[in-house]
Amino acid sequence: MTQNLLDVRGVTRRFDGLSAVDQVDLSIAAGQLVSVIGPNGAGKSTLFNLITGLDTPDSGNVQFDGRDVTGARPDALAALGLARTFQHGRVFGNLSVLDNVLVGAHSRLRATRAGWPVLGAIAELLRALIGPAALRREDEALRAEVREIIAGFGERLLPRLEQPAHSLSYANRRRVEIARALALHPRLLLLDEPTAGMNESETAEMLVLIQQLKERGLTILLIEHKLDMVMQLSDRVIVLDNGKKIAEGLPREVRNDPRVIEAYLGHRNVGGASRENSGARQTELQEVRS
Repeated sequence: MTQNLLDVRGVTRRFDGLSAVDQVDLSIAAGQLVSVIGPNGAGKSTLFNLITGLDTPDSGNVQFDGRDVTGARPDALAALGLARTFQHGRVFGNLSVLDNVLVGAHSRLRATRAGWPVLGAIAELLRALIGPAALRREDEALRAEVREIIAGFGERLLPRLEQPAHSLSYANRRRVEIARALALHPRLLLLDEPTAGMNESETAEMLVLIQQLKERGLTILLIEHKLDMVMQLSDRVIVLDNGKKIAEGLPREVRNDPRVIEAYLGHRNVGGASRENSGARQTELQEVRS
């Protein structure tokens, strides 16, 4: 029996007595793409935070490649091969595209150098630029590697290598964040709403990119609100609502599950705002199911 790369068992996280994540189980085998979906406030990003060490569960455990990593620091998880992006893209605005992605590469080296002082990823980059010749040679090799990663994003990023990240479009900043995560050489990549704020053509390009990463064998855990994209990409879909897992299965099974339809249509909600949200969700579900 193949061992899962990631196993999440019974994780719970409470804030002020309310469960943002409630007894959630999740597993993903190497090479799979699993999507986590659900209405706003369902607990998806909180679950990602518990997996990636940005928060610690009140109960339950997280195992990565058979090792208990519950509550481990993000840098320790990076050394094991776990990388993520965020719902609201995080880039270093005053650094160039190239240097933003180099931060990821230097973070990888920093995390795997036993006994080296921890200076932070940007300090590592500066040390490589002004440090001993051996470090400068290492930096040159990393720059060549990073250029190859950026080249995978085609003409969207390659002509903008030396531009500061703050000058990029929103979609390109998201691409830079993914490129930086890839520079960590992840075994598992967690993507938190990678198409948020993107138009239709930008979303289509991101879908192609994620499909290419999947075809290369990268294991991906995806949060995404655009359900047609989820249905195209996913090997399996997990649905959260109010912190609980309410459904799991193949995309075609999940999209017709009455519990999922109820969660998205908001049958339990009352009030005008909820009805408006329900109408938007109904349109989205109908498009996916058609």
